[in-house]
Amino acid sequence: MSETMQQLQETVDFIHGLVSKEASIGIILGSGLGNLSNDIVSEKEISYNDIPHFPVSTVEGHKGRLIFGELGGKKVWVMAGRFHYYEGYTPQQVAYPVRVMRLLGVKTLLLSNAAGGVNKDFKIGDLMVINDHISLFTRNPLLGKNEDKLGTRFPDMSEPYSKALISKVQKIAKDNHIELKQGVYTGVTGPTFETRAEYKLIHILGGDAVGMSTVQETIAAIHSGMQVFAMSVITDIGIREEENTITHEEVLQAAKDAEPKLTLLFTELVRSL
Repeated sequence: MSETMQQLQETVDFIHGLVSKEASIGIILGSGLGNLSNDIVSEKEISYNDIPHFPVSTVEGHKGRLIFGELGGKKVWVMAGRFHYYEGYTPQQVAYPVRVMRLLGVKTLLLSNAAGGVNKDFKIGDLMVINDHISLFTRNPLLGKNEDKLGTRFPDMSEPYSKALISKVQKIAKDNHIELKQGVYTGVTGPTFETRAEYKLIHILGGDAVGMSTVQETIAAIHSGMQVFAMSVITDIGIREEENTITHEEVLQAAKDAEPKLTLLFTELVRSL
């Protein structure tokens, strides 16, 4: 057994020692979106600090807890706080919790994030369903020796975000009069927000939004056979004429304002699975 698989097994064994039940749905909550965890009927909460081999979240707005409970009538694993490459973690460490979820039995992974708007038709507070991504600006978590027990050496990425799950969310949004955007998420390393020239480049390449997370998690999830749904809250607009700057506090506030709609969509999607 490789060192990675040994560590994963030790992590899973530790969690199983605290939670014997299973859940096939996993959720990772992003910046300012952690309050969805308050809607979960929690059965067990585990601090990341206590989990063997788990990274520790260092970003404001990320609570740093693994939660097992019930949402929308279904058992779920929820990460209240994620890990980022810019915190100094390797791509493999960023992807580690996703692999743990898979070994815990998760088959469907739901992701949320705060993102900068690149599409000129977007406005602050919009919800964008991610239908594809560009990951060329950040490191792939599958670099190095392949873990054959997790997935194939060359995973297909032609449908990283499940069309079936996107259709479900579109119907839920329509039934609840929630406007949704749809587009391509561009992953970058951070932690700096993008320059004006970088926003323009991303726009030319076909990106509708840009952020510092999600793509490495998605790649690891697809590699291990999960289906993925992801949504961005547009918390700032990158391509703009006025000379304003972006702060992390403003990003958190915009995410908080959009949170009720995101919570409803995620809850009803879980209910439908």
